[in-house]
Amino acid sequence: MKAYEQHKKSLMNGWQTWNSRSVLSHVMMPEGLGINLGLKDYKEPGLLDAALIGSDVVSGRSKDVEAQPHAMAQAASVTPYAHAYDNSFTELKLEWFDNTLNVKTALDGGDLVMLVTPLKQPKKPSSLIVNGVSLWNKGGTVEKAGETLLLKKGEKEITVYMTAPDNGELFVNTTTPYLSASLSEPVGVSTGKPRTIAEIEAAIAVQQKKWADNKAKYGELAEAYNAMQTCQAWDTVYNPQSDAPITTVSRIWNNNWGGYVLFCWDTYFAALMQSIDNKDLAYCNAIEITRSHTDRGFVPNYAAQNNFKSFDRSQPPVGSMTCLMMYNKFKEKWFLEEVYDDLLVWNQWYIDNRSTKHGLMAWGSDPYEGTTGHNLEEHYGVHERFGGALESGMDNSPMYDEIPFDKERNILLLEDVGLVGLYINDCHCLAEIAKILGHDDKAAELEARASKLEDNMEKVLWNEEFGMYLNRREDTGKFEYRLSPYHFHALFSHKVSEEHARRMMDEHFYNPKEFWGEYILPSIARNDPSFPKQTYWQGRIWAPHNLLVYLAVQRYPFDDVKEALAEKSENLILKEWLEHGHVHENYDPDTGEGCNNPRSDPFYHWGGLLSFIALHKKGYYNQN
Repeated sequence: MKAYEQHKKSLMNGWQTWNSRSVLSHVMMPEGLGINLGLKDYKEPGLLDAALIGSDVVSGRSKDVEAQPHAMAQAASVTPYAHAYDNSFTELKLEWFDNTLNVKTALDGGDLVMLVTPLKQPKKPSSLIVNGVSLWNKGGTVEKAGETLLLKKGEKEITVYMTAPDNGELFVNTTTPYLSASLSEPVGVSTGKPRTIAEIEAAIAVQQKKWADNKAKYGELAEAYNAMQTCQAWDTVYNPQSDAPITTVSRIWNNNWGGYVLFCWDTYFAALMQSIDNKDLAYCNAIEITRSHTDRGFVPNYAAQNNFKSFDRSQPPVGSMTCLMMYNKFKEKWFLEEVYDDLLVWNQWYIDNRSTKHGLMAWGSDPYEGTTGHNLEEHYGVHERFGGALESGMDNSPMYDEIPFDKERNILLLEDVGLVGLYINDCHCLAEIAKILGHDDKAAELEARASKLEDNMEKVLWNEEFGMYLNRREDTGKFEYRLSPYHFHALFSHKVSEEHARRMMDEHFYNPKEFWGEYILPSIARNDPSFPKQTYWQGRIWAPHNLLVYLAVQRYPFDDVKEALAEKSENLILKEWLEHGHVHENYDPDTGEGCNNPRSDPFYHWGGLLSFIALHKKGYYNQN
């Protein structure tokens, strides 16, 4: 059995929150048999049979039930507190109408135990619905036997018990057998054997202590670690097409896409965060996104179920960098062998398809024929200016407004310092991987490619008067002065002098009219005319920007910059995490809020990069 298959199999075994549809669902793998918790409220119609973290925020629906009495009939508010990677302990708070519940789960050997404690109830207590399910067409069955459920598949049989008597609730819109109990008091659920509330509490206490002890290993950064790790764990679900665990950007995005969706650089960053202390899951995510490459050889902007992919464009090339960092931590050569060929083809695709006349690079979007069936995204912006902007990962960035698109060469007519810096770094990292694997000739070729780009960047993109490497219009030869954190990617070049780098820091990074402030880094300079819009990449803070600038300055003696990025990133993520249990997609650069914009998913995994920077700065990344 290949090493990757062994790692994958080790994760696809036992109880876990694999079902993307609800955080109240726990599934036993590989059988695909599970338990869904639901809630029957007698004041309102319907059944709460699924809950997602942040659904009440990103839906844009008012939390004022008095003003909109039926607008939130299925929108529960979930506050996540904990989720151990191995599902040994989870905890969340659920709020729905007049119900407030604490839900804890733990593993007791191979069994799952759950404790649902009402903190607030309506006058007539709601009913807990314990629904048995068989998922992903794996062929299992669910039966009700008295006051238990029987989950069966082949020789596997799981019995589900409750601590409370079944209250006989019949008006539940579900098609599989279920148990129901009044939530007038705490209700326990267990598999394998009946347990009392006290026994369930004892099993939970054991696992909760292990979880707390692990969190405490990170000292003063324990809560920053908790925000990052908890988000990664809750956003990890099962992909039945590849029979693999994947960490998606959020469950809300998965459901909106009809199953799951992986984005290119997002998933590499997820793997990087997980590699702090979950090697197997990190390997799975890095390998799965690399394997999603198109027939032309590039890792697509997005890859979803049923071969839905962006066949016109890729995303920022960060794969070699993250894979090399993971190898340097774990020293397992098989992992590099697994991804090397695909990363190499992707690197070649970029130089063949995104080069400019001056030997630099530009974002683009290629034409393609045919459809694969995804009506919403498949042709959106393809072979247009916006498609090129989407490839940058900064979808509506003002940097790409009004930039002409060359339909013959399929690129924006903008020599992009952000892409050039990232591609140079990709070449350097891939060359190091090639050396590790004994491909010295290919390593030399990649280093030569990087060196040529570095020379061209120095010659064409440095603006001495402005003290910055700038984007340049290929058609007019004029510099573009709209600044984003992407401009600091130039520092990945080995030929940027310390003098130039220091000017970039002093004149731009620390400039309060551009990037400096209590919260950093805004996605467009504060003095840009689009900054007040604060919509998506028009000024909001995005964690990958902070990370890439932090990594770009590593070879310079800029301890002040590294410390500032680490400290301010930690402060930013803790603000929303401690207040709401949120890890946001993006943040307000003036207030540090995430919830003040509906286009900021409140539980988006790469928000955890803000914690990763602080953990890396304190040396936790290199500890095994």
